[in-house]
Amino acid sequence: QSQRQIIFLLPPPRSLQFFTLSLLSCLSLRRSSVAMIPFFTVCEQSHIFVLCVHPDLREIVFVIQSQSNSFHVRQAERRRAELLKQAHSLSEKPPVILLLHGLSDNEGDWSILPLLPYLSYSFGKNSSWIVFLEEETSVKLNKFVEVLAKFDKNKEWFLGKPLHDEESTIIHHYAFAENPSIFKYPDFAASWVLSIPLVVRLANKVRDEPLKSDFTIDLKHEVALYIWDSGKGPHLTAVPELCTEPEDSPRAQSCATTLSTESPLCGEPVNKEDIFVAVKTCRKFHSERVPVIKKTWEKDALFLEYYSDHADPSIPTINLGVPNTERGHCGKTFAILKRFLSSAVPKTKWLLVVDDDTLISLPRLQILLSCYNPSEPVCLGERYGYGLSQGGYSYITGGGGMVFSREAVLQLLNSGCKCYSNDAPDDMVLGMCLNALGLPVIHSPLFHQARPEDYAGDFLAHQVPISFHKHWNIDPIAVFNKWLKDDSRATASDGLNKSAKTEL
Repeated sequence: QSQRQIIFLLPPPRSLQFFTLSLLSCLSLRRSSVAMIPFFTVCEQSHIFVLCVHPDLREIVFVIQSQSNSFHVRQAERRRAELLKQAHSLSEKPPVILLLHGLSDNEGDWSILPLLPYLSYSFGKNSSWIVFLEEETSVKLNKFVEVLAKFDKNKEWFLGKPLHDEESTIIHHYAFAENPSIFKYPDFAASWVLSIPLVVRLANKVRDEPLKSDFTIDLKHEVALYIWDSGKGPHLTAVPELCTEPEDSPRAQSCATTLSTESPLCGEPVNKEDIFVAVKTCRKFHSERVPVIKKTWEKDALFLEYYSDHADPSIPTINLGVPNTERGHCGKTFAILKRFLSSAVPKTKWLLVVDDDTLISLPRLQILLSCYNPSEPVCLGERYGYGLSQGGYSYITGGGGMVFSREAVLQLLNSGCKCYSNDAPDDMVLGMCLNALGLPVIHSPLFHQARPEDYAGDFLAHQVPISFHKHWNIDPIAVFNKWLKDDSRATASDGLNKSAKTEL
């Protein structure tokens, strides 16, 4: 009508009958009605209407970025079951849904790039899209396929919700120092998507050219840098429908992905008496850093000891007989592990090891730990990687706090694991030992190795963080009060489990 055209994009032949019936039923309907027919979207540009046929669900491969710990396996399996339930309700053949932790025994799979050759080989011929989800990412499947229909599957696409740095940051190696906001990288919690042509090309590159970076620190930024390839590859394309809003939020109406508001299947917060806190310090910081801990989070610990190279009864600190080192602190950390298992301290289920410039919320940690079984070997914090593309290992970076179950400490020390020098990097030595034992390093994005200023604002906006690290150029007490202090009128579980901010 009125010289408007309708362009039909025909689906594969096996779907022509369904296409024809749908077309006949909708041609007489209003445009808004047409758009509601399953797996069809009307795209309007100027005077042209395009009836877009959505991808077959079997063209989509979902990869849930799961972890091998029992709690995380349950979370990932719930997410997979929800996706399959939606596919069944749409009377569609189900998509492929992979759990990342179960794909191989390669420790580096979580860093994604070493996984690309497998994804290319397995799905390069019969699929169109690889979609990465975190365990808490909730997907509206019909809306999601509508979104993918807007993009030509035969081209290279890197899709997601963009994050950017306000200032250059150490966790991104001060990349784009002159204008850090120019580079966009995906918020994994909203999901991120690669088209198969891009996956195939990247997989060939991974096979032909060894990955250059030794360290994996902030995976989402490093993946985006690798894909961008100094301008030779695609930038991240912003997709407004990929969201980190709570799924029950009014603002999530147009979203294809949201953050799950379902509370994890966890019990009550662990008791204070179940956690022993070990603070690593040294004499030169007794008057500078220790007072910050005493003014902020020390009061939330029932069992806490400060370990130093000098015994100061006014704090008090304990000298473990290990000389202070300018870096590494491996000797001190292993002395702490041994003391934790001795009769010198109360017997607790959990050990938390922090630096003297770590800011942490112990009530929030108590809630998080309710999701984990202390009879399992649990090693929890912010996960980094070293040499993951060449058979390396993962480790918990120490500044954000390292949490160990008693069983994990027992297995570590019984294995004969030890420092090769007192100033060896303690977190990395522990990572090597865990890797040799086949024990998983469990990642939580709620622990932070750096300051709030070092993270994208939109990334922190959907978190209730547990820790930050470093006092450099900040007021640490003000940072604690803003980011980590809970309102005394509310319980900590009210805060951490509220809406999408579980992020557990």
